[in-house]
Amino acid sequence: MATPPKTHRPDALTMEVVELIGDVVARFYADYEAAAGEHALTGPQARLLSLLSVEPLPMRKLAHKLKCEPSNVTGIVDRLESRGLVERRPDPADRRVKVAAATDDGLRVARDLREGLHFAREPLAGLSEDERRSLRDLLRRMLAG
Repeated sequence: MATPPKTHRPDALTMEVVELIGDVVARFYADYEAAAGEHALTGPQARLLSLLSVEPLPMRKLAHKLKCEPSNVTGIVDRLESRGLVERRPDPADRRVKVAAATDDGLRVARDLREGLHFAREPLAGLSEDERRSLRDLLRRMLAG
């Protein structure tokens, strides 16, 4: 009978870091939901609009980035389109494909959402530029691995 492989339990420091990351994520999402609510948007609508403020994207790619089904993205785009924040356009690379794109009003709302995030201003403002750069670099390293 084979012996089961030993699992290495994370040390106390690693567990504390994981819990702090969880707290940061929860605080960010709460702040994001509040900022979205100020614009009568749901969290997913705000996240989709934020993605589209960078570049127009096909529905499938939006679904992948939002980690949801394409049919959910269609509904979100439909609601944002009815408010004049998003429009569907032919993809310049493949005219058979439609991309969702933020309208000028959508870009304005996305900018207001970013500027309305207290989380980005308050805790991070207490860090120096070097500390914020170090934190950014560490987070990038964690996500690359």
